[in-house]
Amino acid sequence: MGRWSARIGEAFLAWLRPPRGAHWLEAGCGTGIFTTLIARMCAPEKVVGIDPARSLVAHARRRAEATNTEFWVGDVQELPFGDATFDVLAASLVLNFVPDRGRALSEICRVARPGGLIGACVWDFAAERSPSGPLRRTMKRIGIDVPPIPGAGASRLAALTALFEGGALTDVATTTIDVDVSFDNFDDFWNSQTRGNTPITNVIAAMPTNDQDDLRTMLRSELQHLPGGAMKYSARANAIKARRAS
Repeated sequence: MGRWSARIGEAFLAWLRPPRGAHWLEAGCGTGIFTTLIARMCAPEKVVGIDPARSLVAHARRRAEATNTEFWVGDVQELPFGDATFDVLAASLVLNFVPDRGRALSEICRVARPGGLIGACVWDFAAERSPSGPLRRTMKRIGIDVPPIPGAGASRLAALTALFEGGALTDVATTTIDVDVSFDNFDDFWNSQTRGNTPITNVIAAMPTNDQDDLRTMLRSELQHLPGGAMKYSARANAIKARRAS
């Protein structure tokens, strides 16, 4: 899903309009895709990415391109940083997965400097508009029990707004961001959706071959067909930004 993360990250940063020369914290950095975009697009003084998964942080450290980025293992619900440390704090495609989102936002506000910019974006899982949306929608259409996505309800724009308005924040603003990603052909798309050991790929792997063939056939109709056999579709993220009260 790296191509999706990069596309939505670019659009999110353009909307966020962060200041240059800022000290950044990225909460839930994963493999560092969004961290790299921050370093490329935003002229930061420094970027710190933090994630609870040691293996992802190790991967992010190996692929880091900029010398002003560093990666920590840690939990956004209990950040290992002092008060008022960062100018800009961002959580890209992760906040709905955090068990205690209120506590996480409280910690983010704590380590933000007064007037600091805080932003988050999440795929609209509640409306099945994530990158896996076409696959999940088609599976439901043919009666397959699709595994739920953790925190899907928290991905709604109204839920993000309620979360931010309940914190020590001002100037809350929201938007929706739609991005398209193209695939060389249907197999390129299918492989991107069924790679790895996930709840949804396990369900597909357990299906009889005939049912898998039916799923693939119906799934084609969910995609926009382009000349030469290429395909594309759109996914949507909900985004929010605010400032820590002075």
